[in-house]
Amino acid sequence: MTARTIAARDGAGVVQVEAEVLGNVAAGDYRHLTLVTPGLAELARPGQFVALSVGDGTGSMLLRRSFSIHRVSPAGTYGGTTEIVVAAHGPGTQEITRLQAGESVGVIGPLGRGFPLPSTPVPCVLVGGGYGSAPLFWLAEQLRERGCPVEIVLGAATAGRLFGVVEARRVADGVTVTTDDGSAGTRGWVSDVVPGLVERSGAGVVYACGPMGMLRSLSGIAEEHGIVAQVAVEEAMACGVGICMTCVMPVRDGEGTTSMVRSCLEGPVFRGDRVRWEAFEDGYCRVPEDAVGAPKAVR
Repeated sequence: MTARTIAARDGAGVVQVEAEVLGNVAAGDYRHLTLVTPGLAELARPGQFVALSVGDGTGSMLLRRSFSIHRVSPAGTYGGTTEIVVAAHGPGTQEITRLQAGESVGVIGPLGRGFPLPSTPVPCVLVGGGYGSAPLFWLAEQLRERGCPVEIVLGAATAGRLFGVVEARRVADGVTVTTDDGSAGTRGWVSDVVPGLVERSGAGVVYACGPMGMLRSLSGIAEEHGIVAQVAVEEAMACGVGICMTCVMPVRDGEGTTSMVRSCLEGPVFRGDRVRWEAFEDGYCRVPEDAVGAPKAVR
């Protein structure tokens, strides 16, 4: 098995490899896959993602499927591994969840921009919604290596849709669990418990990954407390490499100018206070009238 470096961005390589499936196990309502990916682990950082091929390229599912990197292991017995968490939503992800040990799948990664790490130790609150929590445990380990106290909040609709509760207790100083139906932890949403946790911990940063509505709420909470939220968005990424333009979203720059940016390249991690959350509604994203290049009404 060989890996091929196919691109470079900001000095970081992107590897394409036909990856062997080392393991595929149940994790609540999800599947936890371990893939042999030579050369990828050394390049990746928390918050980045990989894109997996579906089928043999001759069927109707031509586009790759993108997944956050749960964690990586550098070169060793297997030449390096990458772990992902998959929810079977449609035909493509269903096919990926059926992969068995010994089978292979095309992988490109690491893709996108990961979570920025603090330059000095600061308390951090990490928040994950459903299997969106996948990249947070590796992030927690890196933060604690830098001397940052870490609190993790995991939320989901039901207990079966939580991911990583046991792992969170291993890598964090404290763990809070919420479920919509009260089947595990506190009944309610993560946004119900995060404000108090930010105040008690003296957090300077909120890191989050999960549904867009949750990220919007957490960005508002962070702004109210005068701190920064770094959010990994869950936009649909049909190609993962910036070609298809399906993942564009409105984001302000440091001067306040709004542009439609590709979340697979400029993201998936953004500062929460720079995302134009009001543009998202009912699963769609509109182009704000003041965005660069926005269409003008014909008079």
